[in-house]
Amino acid sequence: MTFYADPPDQELAAHFGDPYAEQKALEGGEAAVRRSNRGVVRVSGPDRLSWLHSLLSQHLSELTPGSATEALLLSPNGHIEHHLQLVDDGSAVWAHVEPGTAADLAAFLDRMRFMLRVEVADVSGEYDVVTGAGLSGELSLPDVAGMTSLIVPAGAAVDGCSDAGIWAYEALRIASHKARLGVDTDHRTIPHEIGFIGSAVHLNKGCYRGQETVARVHNLGRPPRRLVFLHLDGSEDRLPGRGEPVLADGRQVGFVGSAARHHELGPIALALVKRTVPVEAALVVDGIAAAQEVIVSPDTGANVTIDPALRGRRR
Repeated sequence: MTFYADPPDQELAAHFGDPYAEQKALEGGEAAVRRSNRGVVRVSGPDRLSWLHSLLSQHLSELTPGSATEALLLSPNGHIEHHLQLVDDGSAVWAHVEPGTAADLAAFLDRMRFMLRVEVADVSGEYDVVTGAGLSGELSLPDVAGMTSLIVPAGAAVDGCSDAGIWAYEALRIASHKARLGVDTDHRTIPHEIGFIGSAVHLNKGCYRGQETVARVHNLGRPPRRLVFLHLDGSEDRLPGRGEPVLADGRQVGFVGSAARHHELGPIALALVKRTVPVEAALVVDGIAAAQEVIVSPDTGANVTIDPALRGRRR
């Protein structure tokens, strides 16, 4: 019997009967999760890398065939609009993005082509994203918790793997401290707040849309919020809903994003809280006590050297 997930993954199986067993199998390379709701965009043409380099936050002009990375499309004010996981195959860049966002991304890119030799296509219905440990293929990209994601033709089989539901992947993603755009973020989120500097934002490249905000925070200021990992009180029989207020001493200091039950860590979540919330502060979300673990240091920005011990676990 198939149990379906909540938005934005309502098209996917949440699990197939045993979520904890599926987590363990996914982590151990014995299962894969088909994330067929992910959007897929292909950018081809000889000018594709230099063109994307000028638009996105990542250094892409020298990306070699088979190399994978991640990048952001920012608004003019530096807010994150799209998070792309991408790989170049020698003739085209393939990117997968959050469900329901590929059409908008492709439309924006198409408007920015001008006279350059590039072609943009939203091929979401033709390809699936399949994720698991130990997978390999032509269009492979690193993912969380040591896993790999493949972009494959829709419905293509993955040999040697059982099926895992999206709950298994989400639990491992949360435990890896990796934020998901539109789930752990809002329309005001900037890269420094969720730890995307370095992994998705290159600080020593030319101008791109929203770069002024990234540079200003990095050199002069601090982001207003920071991503935290929450260990939730396991005595409660529920998980907080997405968007539930996070409280400290009875006042709201942020909101919760993703929440899951991990096969080893128990109930866990990611939340965005005010930067000024003390790292040792006890938090409450939806009546559930929560201890925080630092992902993004309160000292992030202003060219501060961050103590690696404060970063928490990163992928």
